[in-house]
Amino acid sequence: MHYLAAGSGWKRVGFGLLVSSAMCAPVQAQDAAPPTVEPATAPAATVDEDVIVVTATKRSENLQDVPIAITAFSTKTLDDLQVDSFDDYAKLVPSLSFKSSGPGSANVYFRGVASGENANHSASLPSVGTYLDEQPITTIQGALDLHVFDIARVEALAGPQGTLYGASSQAGTVRIITNKPDLGSLYGAVNLELNKVSHGDFGYTGEGFVNVPLTSNIAARVVGWYRKDAGYIDNVPGTLFFPTSGITFDNFDLAEDNYNDVETYGARAALKIDLNDNWTITPQIMAQSQVSNGSFAEESGLGDLETMQFNPERYDDKWVQAALTVEGKIANFDVTYAGSYMKRQNDGEFDYADYAYFYDALYGYGAYFYDNNGDLINPNQYIQSDDAFTKQSHELRLTSPADKRLRLVAGLFYQRQTHRIIQNYIIDDLTDDFTVPTTESNIWLTDQKRVDRDYAAFGELAFDITPKLTVTGGGRLYKFDNTLVGFFGFNSNYSSNPIYNCALFGPPSFGGACNNVDKRTKGDGFVHRLNATYKPNDDLLFYATWSRGFRPGGINRRGTLPPYLPDFITNYEAGAKISFGNGSHLNVAAYQLNWSDIQLSFLGANGLTEIRNAGDARIRGIEADLFLRLAPGLTWSTGASYNNAKILNDFCQFSNPDNDCTIPGPDDRDADLLPETNSKLAPKGTRLPLTAKLKGSSRIRYEWNATSSMKAHIQALITYEGSRRRDLRLFENSIYGNMKAYTSIDLAAGLDKGDWSVDLFAKNLFDVRGEITKGIQCVEAVCGDPGGATAIGPKIYTTVTRPRTIGLRIGRKF
Repeated sequence: MHYLAAGSGWKRVGFGLLVSSAMCAPVQAQDAAPPTVEPATAPAATVDEDVIVVTATKRSENLQDVPIAITAFSTKTLDDLQVDSFDDYAKLVPSLSFKSSGPGSANVYFRGVASGENANHSASLPSVGTYLDEQPITTIQGALDLHVFDIARVEALAGPQGTLYGASSQAGTVRIITNKPDLGSLYGAVNLELNKVSHGDFGYTGEGFVNVPLTSNIAARVVGWYRKDAGYIDNVPGTLFFPTSGITFDNFDLAEDNYNDVETYGARAALKIDLNDNWTITPQIMAQSQVSNGSFAEESGLGDLETMQFNPERYDDKWVQAALTVEGKIANFDVTYAGSYMKRQNDGEFDYADYAYFYDALYGYGAYFYDNNGDLINPNQYIQSDDAFTKQSHELRLTSPADKRLRLVAGLFYQRQTHRIIQNYIIDDLTDDFTVPTTESNIWLTDQKRVDRDYAAFGELAFDITPKLTVTGGGRLYKFDNTLVGFFGFNSNYSSNPIYNCALFGPPSFGGACNNVDKRTKGDGFVHRLNATYKPNDDLLFYATWSRGFRPGGINRRGTLPPYLPDFITNYEAGAKISFGNGSHLNVAAYQLNWSDIQLSFLGANGLTEIRNAGDARIRGIEADLFLRLAPGLTWSTGASYNNAKILNDFCQFSNPDNDCTIPGPDDRDADLLPETNSKLAPKGTRLPLTAKLKGSSRIRYEWNATSSMKAHIQALITYEGSRRRDLRLFENSIYGNMKAYTSIDLAAGLDKGDWSVDLFAKNLFDVRGEITKGIQCVEAVCGDPGGATAIGPKIYTTVTRPRTIGLRIGRKF
């Protein structure tokens, strides 16, 4: 690994700053956005210098009055920290962890609820839901990576949110709240940015919005952006030798410095229509195109920020979402309808030469790859993907008056999301005898359609036992209905596995050679939330919560494997929120999460993802956030989290109710149905992967009047991420190695004069190589080359933090 830390001294200093002020971060909404006015049930409400208003409970409430662990970033905070994308704000939420191989591919986790799943298209739904305003935008393979601009607020809700937010909010929810059209006046803003990445190229951003009152009761808001992120990974020239055929080929035509650049552009347009004093309609459409070139990982065995890829790599992520929110009153109840329809198209090209090389070098697979003349060909493989998503959601809810002793939130929810999966694994000039039918030169084809349907009725009822003591009970009745239909596999001439023989199956429903998978799984259930809140005065709040979150079951595409069942998280949490005046506060939450029937996914035979319900885990942790206004213009905010996440049972290759790895498993891979030897992949007490025990951030900012007409500011941000396991399984994790701890420092300074602003900033000042995730192209026991049997050794790809980036941003308001 090519890991360049800021040194152990920096780690001690960084962690000392974090611990000196707090332990964890339910809230960092320290900086307020300019005042806005929204209907009572809208996603935003009045915000002033000392009050942050959130809508996490489907009501507009002061953040310090909400008995939930929430991290919230206002428009001002997002601007101050030059937040452009998910990666920028994710590092600021101590209870949040993620893995990512590049833009548009992040998988998000809260409070250590991560099993190391590979996020395959046929695998589990995400455990964290992402919302854009009132509408969910979590697709089957993860959330949208939208550009952050003209955003009113980002809210991160830690812990199960199953009652109000449902299936994909098992461990937490992220809500991105846009600024809405304003009937008050015509105004807008434009920002221009130029930046330089160390070891890379220049990047730049242009973004702007305009708010236009059209009539006395109609306003429009239009937002647009274009961002070019500079590349910093070099695809170095090299050759690859396949020993079976003696063929050597090179990547000279693809070698390029700084080849992982990204181009992002998009727009958002919204209308606000006040039909009368009680009813408002807000239609909105948003679209974005993001084109990523190259790889975002450095390759083991090469130099710093280097890789050696032999096939083109590119990922195009395009999506459009149309949303409609209707708000009004029936009697004294607030009524909200929130609906949306989204289309997302992902097209990709990916290198798969490692797979070809290792299987040839270790097992001589190159002997099977020849053309129609019987001559051996280059066994090099590459992938071309075509993933099309649709998602529609509808929610209708009623909210009783907030000033009553008994308060109700209740609603109905429906969601349907589809994923048309086309994955082409290609070997050029492959013989027709081995080419998958309906393709030109595929050794493997996945052509499937997945549909996930969710239905729910939910509600929460709060009652003030006394003016200081409130109890809340909530629940969600849910039902899921999921299907997977289509073809996956080799040509039956290449493999003896009968599941790839289309003569045994029915005709295809859409593409592919046949339907060798046609499965459906259904289920229903109930999750709850019970809460007691004690507020002795305006500055103190104490709460205790018992809640549950869930993730629906799904389908294993390997025909002999049964569907996997839902998994559940039960959360026991106690917290306190202490206000000191002027917006200063200390918020603390301690919790235990019991995770049962874990949906664990891993690569099985032929590199196919398998999902099994594999025992239980327990996470114990604490989060805290301290924000202080130390002096006029001087603020300090610190948050950190501690998570001790472990499995409670032995993890066996073949799970059973007793979690006893000495019990053989059925042979669900071959046709002979003989017992399969079981093995212990990880003993109980093993840490869950991907989440550090310790994570935190600390920021100090000073604003002052430089002259009578000019304001100035300086700020420093330090973030710390502890070491993390890459994989739950011991053998596989020994190949990857743990992801190392790192500390990063950002600095910024700027001036504001009238409508103009200028900021100079440096992100990752000491150019630290923070490890975000590690990957490999095939099964670890093969591409990881644990025995050192090949000439090139293991090929492990480590996605790292962006190198030091220095930028200048100029803004103009009008």
